[in-house]
Amino acid sequence: MKPRPAVLCPVDFSDASRGALRYGRAIAQHFGTRLVILAVEDPLLTEAVDLGTGIVWNPEDTRHELEKFDRRVLHGNPLEGVDVEYHVAVGKPAKQILHVAQQEACDLIVMSTHGLTGMRKLFFGSTTERVLRETTIPVLATPPSEDGPADLEDASRKVGHILVPVDLTPASRHQIQVARGLSEALHVPLIATHVLEPVRSPLAKKLHLPSIEVERKARAQKALADLVATVPAPLHPEALVAYGDPAEEVAKIARDRRAGLIVVGLHGSPMLGPRMGSVTYRILCLAPALVLALPHEAAAVAPEVRADARGVVHK
Repeated sequence: MKPRPAVLCPVDFSDASRGALRYGRAIAQHFGTRLVILAVEDPLLTEAVDLGTGIVWNPEDTRHELEKFDRRVLHGNPLEGVDVEYHVAVGKPAKQILHVAQQEACDLIVMSTHGLTGMRKLFFGSTTERVLRETTIPVLATPPSEDGPADLEDASRKVGHILVPVDLTPASRHQIQVARGLSEALHVPLIATHVLEPVRSPLAKKLHLPSIEVERKARAQKALADLVATVPAPLHPEALVAYGDPAEEVAKIARDRRAGLIVVGLHGSPMLGPRMGSVTYRILCLAPALVLALPHEAAAVAPEVRADARGVVHK
């Protein structure tokens, strides 16, 4: 029997992970999935507790902390139609997050890009990067300043616009279709963008760059227009070709157009580099927005946890 769809939300008890948990809650409640809340303890910390107090560390202690944290974040409001599960692991955070995601057959990981430092070590940041490099399911990364929504309607107000930076490879079509479903579900406009990087080559001086750049832009505009044409007009899709550093331009567009959600691909390409690539991670660092990262292996946000063009949930 196939397990019920699940959203995994790793937390480190920081303010940043409060916002991530609220997003995880809103998604789980809207789609009626399980909500798996995970805490990963540092082995050195558990050993220090044992040595410093003479008391053997028990995972139930952390599980109890998780439950209290959850109640504070959710203000004690029960989640209707959502089964909440609390998991505790010991080890390297990224490895444990990916392990639990696979073990629990999770369809989405929701986590903050940054968290605590000090006794609990740096939970996010480098951890988020590794999760993004190795994940086979979509990851929704929330900025540390994001306090999270009360519900999906509140999330829609926070998002405002969905920005979809594409590299115009075959994977871009899937990226656009996922963003289209989200645009339908949240009732917000969609902006598709492609950033042309400057030509950097020792041969640049010998080339007739003005004519080359005109041709590059024309081709990009045509390809982007074809992609946007697959999005229904009522969603007010927009195509935007920019020029410059991809990550910086995407972050600038997100700020200028008040796009609260960026849908990016984690696939590699000749232009963007290896899987995930520096561009995707730099967008995470630079853009003040939610980032939904889609691995090439994922067929969608998850067949069981996605909305089609009519906003109908598939299960």
